Amino acid sequence: MDRYELTLKNAINLIASGAMIVGGIIPYVPQYKEIKRKEDAEGFSLYVCLTLLIANTLRILFWFGKHYELPLLLQSMLMIVAMFVMIKLCINIQNRTQIIKAKERVFTDLDLRFFWKWTNFQSYVAFMILFATVGSVLTYLFLDIPIFIEVVGLLAVLIEAMLGIPQFLRNSSNKSTAGMSISMVAMWTMGDVFKTCYFVLKDTPVQFQICGAVQVAIDIAILGQVYIYPKNNTAQRTPIRAD
Repeated sequence: MDRYELTLKNAINLIASGAMIVGGIIPYVPQYKEIKRKEDAEGFSLYVCLTLLIANTLRILFWFGKHYELPLLLQSMLMIVAMFVMIKLCINIQNRTQIIKAKERVFTDLDLRFFWKWTNFQSYVAFMILFATVGSVLTYLFLDIPIFIEVVGLLAVLIEAMLGIPQFLRNSSNKSTAGMSISMVAMWTMGDVFKTCYFVLKDTPVQFQICGAVQVAIDIAILGQVYIYPKNNTAQRTPIRAD
């Protein structure tokens, strides 16, 4: 391989790695701007943030037991920051725009009825610190047990892979894809195909490859619903999943 080919290969690897690091948070940029512009956070589910925070925290813990590509580790760190930014914006807007001031609900109340429905940003941070701390202690204690590490990695990627399921179930229940942006689902599919190819070519742990394959399968299933329910597709709005 001559110098030109080596330089080109390195450039392609660098671009692919950069895309993996920042690609996951790009859909949230316009969403953040839209929420801020409209002063309305009702269209964004904080459970998406919970899912991605847990998945990426587990993915970071998995790295300590089984090192994988550094861009994937950086991607998880950046996604956690992005989710906290989204939570802070949503909580600030909800507290500012409520006509009737809701009773303050915080994590330390330990009331399961209001889990992840707290009224202050610090409660969300406190819960994730607790989750990460417990996870870190368990990982440290069982670091030399391969099956534990493999399970952590599998849980991390499967939780992330399931983000498209609510959209699929919603379409099935309504017998319609009205309200779902077909172009956005097409973008999910292209992005997930890219991720899966990256995982395979970089020989990442099998958990990542399973995650990519599951996500692509769910994306294709959702796109298939467009043809199953063709007469009911009227409105075109942003879908539930936003990862």
